[in-house]
Amino acid sequence: MVLTALICLTPALAQAEGCPAAPDHGADQDALLSELAQVGSEGEAQVINNQLWDLWDNAPDEPSQAMLDQGMRARSSYDYLQAMDRFEALVNYCPFYAEGYNQRAFVNFLTGDFEAALPDLDRALDINPRHVGALSGKALTLHALGRDAEALIALDAALKLNPWLGERHLRPVLLQATEKL
Repeated sequence: MVLTALICLTPALAQAEGCPAAPDHGADQDALLSELAQVGSEGEAQVINNQLWDLWDNAPDEPSQAMLDQGMRARSSYDYLQAMDRFEALVNYCPFYAEGYNQRAFVNFLTGDFEAALPDLDRALDINPRHVGALSGKALTLHALGRDAEALIALDAALKLNPWLGERHLRPVLLQATEKL
């Protein structure tokens, strides 16, 4: 029985072992999020937000960076099948890298498969709880599913980290929807 379990786990372990740990950008992320709380304009916030995405998009190694970049290019050109293929490969290769899950969730969101997006967003947030993109993506996904009370919680968590999010304009809609409950 133990041998069977080891045989079943070996391919997954081999894939996970091939990918190094994601770069630790925690201190840089925290500093940028602190700056976001202090900026006075949306333009200033966008510069910092772009720097956050640079951190999140920094994959653990060259093969994972190539998968991420290929997936993002495919997604940008509306080739969702190719994008999904690249992000599937990325999360299989680097199961501890949040952005792989976040990007796969985004493709599912864009294709209207909101139920499939949620577990990936949750996994991304398990890995990086301060990933504003995953938090706001979760809010949008929950809203699309009609789960507005949960969406409001996710959006408020994202806005606590980045009060300048474009999704902040969704908050009154979510408040109104939850008042009707």
